[in-house]
Amino acid sequence: MKLMSIAHLFLALLAAPLLLGVLNRCKAVFAGRKGQPLCQLYFDVWKLLRKGAVYSRTTTWLVAAGPVIGLAVVLTGLVLTPAGQTPALIRFSGDLILLAYVLGLMRFFTVLAALDTGSSFEGMGASREVFYAALAEPAFLTGLAALSCLAGEFSMSALSGTASLQTWSASGPVYLLVLAAWFVVMLAENARVPFDDPNTHLELTMIHEVMVLDHGGPDFAVIQYAASLKLWIYGSLLVGMMFPFPSGSPVLASLVFAGGMVLVAVLIGVLESVTARLRIVRTPELLLGAFALSLVALLLAVSAGGAHVG
Repeated sequence: MKLMSIAHLFLALLAAPLLLGVLNRCKAVFAGRKGQPLCQLYFDVWKLLRKGAVYSRTTTWLVAAGPVIGLAVVLTGLVLTPAGQTPALIRFSGDLILLAYVLGLMRFFTVLAALDTGSSFEGMGASREVFYAALAEPAFLTGLAALSCLAGEFSMSALSGTASLQTWSASGPVYLLVLAAWFVVMLAENARVPFDDPNTHLELTMIHEVMVLDHGGPDFAVIQYAASLKLWIYGSLLVGMMFPFPSGSPVLASLVFAGGMVLVAVLIGVLESVTARLRIVRTPELLLGAFALSLVALLLAVSAGGAHVG
């Protein structure tokens, strides 16, 4: 099982940029275009790594350290994330809380680097990022509490890959509510439509992209790669919760997991193709709705646990 965890870790490191390729290709199909190559992000990262980095005289070491620390933090989150029935490389009771804090720490250093530039535009993007985080994190943590209460476990690896026809028939509403809430959180945390448009170039409407305007070369390559790993982590959590994995066949379970990750990328691409970015005054309603869904799921899980004990 340890070897499978290591194999899935290397799969994430190699295939995470491919998710964005699938997503962009799906959007291109809806728009009637050929679209970018599936491996476009690999080409972009390689090109950026061969360039130099330019820093303003008003910045400090935080601008250079922010992307590197962010990548280190998201790699830490990756070793805490299970892949379906395959447990995380590092797992212990309470690791789900550490995972939530690790993802928040990545955002913290990205915001610090943006504020360190002294740019008013990047400061605006940083404030919006923190505002969304304050609404998204309660929905994510409440969903974790609901699943933990339902399963009686406090480890991410124990919660992932446990979905089956029996669990869905017994606790389907809880899974559906948490699944819907986490899908909204994933869109917000990864700067996707309807919260943000990763393809926009208008500073007044950007959130995540405006925070990295002053980064270039290897720094921007690290940011792009870390963003793909972050999307992989959230996709892994969704796939591990909603797909029933075959038991006794690690290879077949891995294929189901890979197919689920592709499906998540396709769903995001379809959503971005048929909807538009919402006004910033409307997007908090989505995150508050996600928190409400997680809260209802937690109440249902608590009542189900109480009925089971009784």
